[in-house]
Amino acid sequence: MGQAPRMLQPSLSERHFFGAELRRLREQANLSQARLGVAIRFSADLVRRVETADRFPSREFVEACDRALAAGGALSRLLPLLEESRADEGKRASSASGSTNAGTLLPTQSADASAVADMVVRIPFQPGVLDRTALEWLNASAGPCLSVAGRAGSPDHVSEEDLVSAETALAMFRQLDHTHGAGRVHAQVQRYVERELNRLLASPPASAAIGRHLYTLAAGFFELCGYQAVDRGAHGLAQRRYLRALRLTQAGDDRLFGSYLLAVNIGHLALTCGHPEPALRMALTAVRGSEAQATPAVAAALHAVVARAHARLGRDGECLTHLDIAERQLARSRPEDEPSWIRYFTPAYLADEIAHCAHDLGRPEQTQRHLSEALAELSPTHVRRLAIDTALLASSLTAAGKIDEACATARAAVDHAARITSHRCLQRIVEVQADLEPYRCEPEVRELSDYVREQLPLAAL
Repeated sequence: MGQAPRMLQPSLSERHFFGAELRRLREQANLSQARLGVAIRFSADLVRRVETADRFPSREFVEACDRALAAGGALSRLLPLLEESRADEGKRASSASGSTNAGTLLPTQSADASAVADMVVRIPFQPGVLDRTALEWLNASAGPCLSVAGRAGSPDHVSEEDLVSAETALAMFRQLDHTHGAGRVHAQVQRYVERELNRLLASPPASAAIGRHLYTLAAGFFELCGYQAVDRGAHGLAQRRYLRALRLTQAGDDRLFGSYLLAVNIGHLALTCGHPEPALRMALTAVRGSEAQATPAVAAALHAVVARAHARLGRDGECLTHLDIAERQLARSRPEDEPSWIRYFTPAYLADEIAHCAHDLGRPEQTQRHLSEALAELSPTHVRRLAIDTALLASSLTAAGKIDEACATARAAVDHAARITSHRCLQRIVEVQADLEPYRCEPEVRELSDYVREQLPLAAL
């Protein structure tokens, strides 16, 4: 009897991502590992080892698979990322022997990188610039702001294939970020932006349509960079990255993605930094400026941020009004008709937003009910979200006076947070402990404090 194929986690590393893609394309072509091996003149065992992420593939192997599977370059476009990952692993292997991180798939921060990170964190968030930004976006004239005309026949023009390659890289980086946190992934994303994305932005596009697509894709990269800056506690840097992404959506005439950036990214950032009034203005401006283009899921996401801001301000009725709009909009949504970047916004994700609103309004039972719904549907690879939501659940149980259950839940949150390098996760673990401070003499709370010191010392109080 044939052995069941090993389960892959595409979000674990570049090598796992490649192995999963190779397996998907091979099965799509209805080929066994042995038949693919014959077609590419490599052994079936090597095919198996590459698919299960036990081996880095060679350039010759990748190019042969591309041809045999008629993948149109989909695998070859992953080569630069694989080669960079291979080089990183080689450097770690040749560094201090006996390191406890020898099996780590992604690089950790060096002392120099930590010093730079400290400086980056000090860049201030500036709420005063947001209103002007929102007004300029709202009143911007239609049409691309930058030239997208390419030189016909130019050998260095940006092609559709270049964009497909960049989209593949962005999808992979997002998966890695969900699983490992920005602390371990942001350097790779930054290198890609500096080397590859900036090269594309400096080159002429093959057509106006490709130019618009390029600007929207670039906005996606800078949105991810901003999100990672938030995850590292660098809120001022996040603001700059989000504003860069917003300008790129204007350059590509992508009003819909711009509204999302203004509300979901910039609005949430303002909430994180303790500025609910600017957050509310950003979200309402996004709603107003995208009424003609907004799909149901996008509209739901925008109104969810409006609700979050009202909840933070203690406005119960206004919060419920916008949550009701968000629920009705999302019920109308069909994923196939939505932009790819909003398809994550499912009923379970909306339940997460509702839970945060209920928590800010001081309704622990509602918070727990909606968090249970959100956590039940959450992918196990979304480790950061698991940590944050589980920690919020522990805080809600504390508010309800269920201290034993709160401490047990907080332990689970610590376990999730210990698997990821994320300032946001550390912050939530600190907040749980602060919520439990009135019960610090209880044995369960003392045991939790000891557990945090042991498993997650950076979050210990």
